[in-house]
Amino acid sequence: MREFAKGSVYQVYPKSFNDTTGSGQGDIKGIIERLDYIKELGVEFIWLTPIYPSPMNDNGYDIADYTKINSEFGTMADFEKLIEESKKRGLKIMLDMVFNHTSTDHDWFQRALKGEKKYQDYYIFKESKDGKVPTNWISKFGGTAWAYVEKLDKYYLHLFDKTQADLNWENPEVREEIYEITNFWLKKGVKGFRLDVINLISKPDVYMDDETGDGRRFYTDGPKIHKYLKELNERTFGRYDDIVTVGEMSSTTIDNCIKYSSIKEKELSIGVIMISLE
Repeated sequence: MREFAKGSVYQVYPKSFNDTTGSGQGDIKGIIERLDYIKELGVEFIWLTPIYPSPMNDNGYDIADYTKINSEFGTMADFEKLIEESKKRGLKIMLDMVFNHTSTDHDWFQRALKGEKKYQDYYIFKESKDGKVPTNWISKFGGTAWAYVEKLDKYYLHLFDKTQADLNWENPEVREEIYEITNFWLKKGVKGFRLDVINLISKPDVYMDDETGDGRRFYTDGPKIHKYLKELNERTFGRYDDIVTVGEMSSTTIDNCIKYSSIKEKELSIGVIMISLE
């Protein structure tokens, strides 16, 4: 891991950045077209907000496929050219990645709905409690954090929109999927990741009502969060000496920020933490 202290990161929301097709929205070719301009700004990284297939209920943060490119933005060949042309200019690509939840359009979730036990275990499905939702937790988007699936007679957890089902990081198969996805993009030449609400991935061992709040104290900086991040680091980006990882940490604490970003802890690669005080 190297120290990252000299460069700047330039965020691009592809949908509104530069349109090369006349469709009315930006695309990957539009980013390529403006690389010289971005280079002139003196930045080191281009951070792309999600470019994966998505129903766009949350601006792409509801991912339906982690290893494909949203056709509205272009093709994988376009992305590979973006990597190539960026490298020529000394620029690096940082991807936005969402590992706390997937879109309910994702194949994993759709297979869970069809009754496949393996994929039900990829998510957090719970029985009702006395005919009510499993807990009284509130979604960060408002309303209950649980959605009912009638044909399964179970609820699934969604800390955000009901179309964003939380992944079950307790399941080692889920973690293996995450490592494969991360390594897929590293092999493409991606040099950084911005990890969306990554400190919410560790859920409690016991699910209970929150009598004093909205439930976030049970899953924010959860009991295995540092274990999971160390494992992610070890199996993926920690094997490289030039990868930058940025964690968006929702409602976290300073003590946890220090641990997440400490070089000796081997979790995130640099000391840049985005604290959301929602």
